[in-house]
Amino acid sequence: MGISQSWERFTQKKGVQKVITFFKQVGIVLGLTGKWTYRIRSLVLAIPVFIYAGALAIRNARLLPEMVGVNILANGEYQWLVARSAVVMIPFGITVLCLLLMLCSKKVLYPWLISVFSLALPYVVWLTNNLPT
Repeated sequence: MGISQSWERFTQKKGVQKVITFFKQVGIVLGLTGKWTYRIRSLVLAIPVFIYAGALAIRNARLLPEMVGVNILANGEYQWLVARSAVVMIPFGITVLCLLLMLCSKKVLYPWLISVFSLALPYVVWLTNNLPT
């Protein structure tokens, strides 16, 4: 008796048929889930970035001084002093703009990566205002 005949006899058993049917249904559900996830991939990628950008904006609104220095010079002074609300909302707005462009784009990955890199802006502002010069 060959391997193919043994396999046929094995798959004809009632319990094995139930298992095969179950795994076929699981495969169909996973396939549909994968298709829908791929179709809404921009939303799936954008939601965590948006939440994290909001959390960073709240963090900076709490930690930054009332007037924030921008463009630190070689002597340790700042070229401009800007209100905290503007410094908090500008990086958040840049991230949201990147996410909106990602939602409009056919190729999702590059605008998403730019939005992820824009999350570094609040950290840079916070570091330049809190580290000693």
